[in-house]
Amino acid sequence: MDFTGLKEKTLVIIKPDGIQRGLVGTITQRFEHKGLKLVGMKMMRLGEKILKEHYAHIADKPFFPGVAHFMQSTPVILMCWEGLDVVNTVRKITGITKAREAEAGSIRGDFAMSVACNVIHASDSVETAKTEVARFFSEEDICDYDKTEYMHVYIDEERE
Repeated sequence: MDFTGLKEKTLVIIKPDGIQRGLVGTITQRFEHKGLKLVGMKMMRLGEKILKEHYAHIADKPFFPGVAHFMQSTPVILMCWEGLDVVNTVRKITGITKAREAEAGSIRGDFAMSVACNVIHASDSVETAKTEVARFFSEEDICDYDKTEYMHVYIDEERE
């Protein structure tokens, strides 16, 4: 998968609290209105194996079973977004992990109060995004298409 320039990709997961609270459209709209390109989307239930992979950095912590239980309480929405500097852009729109401290205007700042129930996951670096996108999406799951509004989002030099 190409992750350069306008083809940079990132993973977004709308967590169970976002699903239960009916925030899927609102969250998706924030990224669309920014001018990002949605190239993959699906709903799935996360199994224990994939959760241990995705949360490998906390899988041995005493609080992991609670995180796993929460993430398995409903299906989640998985999205792959594409655009110039998309990883950093999505992180800014998402807000910091500690939702109570997230800036107003960010997704977490507007819709979350908890560290765990913070509505959304977003890849934290391009390298992490490559791993996470590949974990949840095959090459065939990613849809490449011309986004005609790019001429109104990026200048010519940025689109090349």
